[in-house]
Amino acid sequence: MKRSSGARLCATAAVGALSLALVTGCGSSDEGSKDSGGSKGSSSSSSAAASDAKALTKAELEKLLLAQGEIKGFKVDSGDDTLPASKSLVKTDKAECDPLAWSTAALAPGDTDASVGNTVSEDKASSAPTSLEELDEDAFADAFNLDMTFVGLSSYDGDGAEKAMKAVSDGVKACSSGYALKAEGETTKVTKVAPAEGTGGGDEAIAFSEDVDMDGEGTATFHTEVVRKGNTIATFYTVNFAAFGTGEAMKIPAAVVQAQVAKLK
Repeated sequence: MKRSSGARLCATAAVGALSLALVTGCGSSDEGSKDSGGSKGSSSSSSAAASDAKALTKAELEKLLLAQGEIKGFKVDSGDDTLPASKSLVKTDKAECDPLAWSTAALAPGDTDASVGNTVSEDKASSAPTSLEELDEDAFADAFNLDMTFVGLSSYDGDGAEKAMKAVSDGVKACSSGYALKAEGETTKVTKVAPAEGTGGGDEAIAFSEDVDMDGEGTATFHTEVVRKGNTIATFYTVNFAAFGTGEAMKIPAAVVQAQVAKLK
């Protein structure tokens, strides 16, 4: 199996301090969720209750994020070296596609300052090598065959969470033909967005997949899942570095979605 320069770049990013720029440079944004690009589970009664809702603080949201030891077979990291610090670092060429891009980066898909994020990875990372040059092709593939999921939580006043879900749903439709994503100086071309199937849960869930141009080396498919529980929204996006060269869609581990949604109020 030929090891492409793109795959080596992704692996290098995994070994060192991973940045969103490197992730998007390898090809970014595409995830699946069970309920298709339309929202599901909203009702007039829930809308009435939402009007009085108050956003949780960042400190309160931090307590709701999955923590180390809470999900078997996975390691939890703060994501400080991985996730973008603000929405200003993640932009698209179509405003209606911004909520999709933000959802893939553990940022709030709607209008709120109350948001936090972390990363949840398969517990194989501890065995990852420190030197890529020492790996043969099989060892290279195995070392980086692990899922890293970007998890974001955001909270909203009033019906802000429902509006954010609608923005994501509308974005899936409006951006079906793709968009350009720019993050920290790197530009990635998403060629297709479509409703997808995922884990679902909560009061409302939206899932979509994105096909991403891998810089002339074909395309990769990623999945994103957005779940609302009350006035809190959880976003999930998974990267598997070994899968970049296989053409396989990168799916979000259901266990991560279920464990995180279960912690929400």
